[in-house]
Amino acid sequence: MVSAMKTVEFHFDFGSPNAYLAHLVIPKVERRTGSTFRYVPVLLGGVFKATGNRSPVETMAGIRNKPEYVQLETDRFIRRHGITSYQRNPFFPVNTLMAMRGAVAAEQLDCFASYIDAVFRYMWSEPRKMDDPNVYRQALLEAGLDANRIMELTQTPEVKQTLLQTTEQSVARGNFGSPTFFIGDEMWFGKDSLRDVEEALSQ
Repeated sequence: MVSAMKTVEFHFDFGSPNAYLAHLVIPKVERRTGSTFRYVPVLLGGVFKATGNRSPVETMAGIRNKPEYVQLETDRFIRRHGITSYQRNPFFPVNTLMAMRGAVAAEQLDCFASYIDAVFRYMWSEPRKMDDPNVYRQALLEAGLDANRIMELTQTPEVKQTLLQTTEQSVARGNFGSPTFFIGDEMWFGKDSLRDVEEALSQ
């Protein structure tokens, strides 16, 4: 059994490209450290509303040089980790409420890992408009998932309440965006903080 200090909570929303990039790197960190990352779905829109935060697209609008630097930082991360499967989603921003509720549903149906891989892929590797119910259903079907059952569960009070509570609890612990990592009560934010998370795991 992996000890509590070797378990990392990964609080994520599919709408974050940085969460996807972190998702691609996490397996390597797990292998190097013997750790386990536990994926925790949170609704980024809810996090932003609760904290007064806004998306980088909004906060960087009209700022000279910053968007170019952020892209440079992303390019460096991609090169450092040998990532070849990332593309900007032409439909961005995508409303992720349905997809995040679907993550809660997939956890109940014991297909969580497959669901996470599929939705991240169709958001940031083979981009689709994943807030269109028909597109979303087709993507899940192509991934071999029970699309109808997942979509049915996304409309249940239990799934809706679970996502709401998980999001609220994440904010209460300090979260203000995605990706966010916790080891116990200690928090790190952003894909680049994975280096620090790995260092903490190795201590």
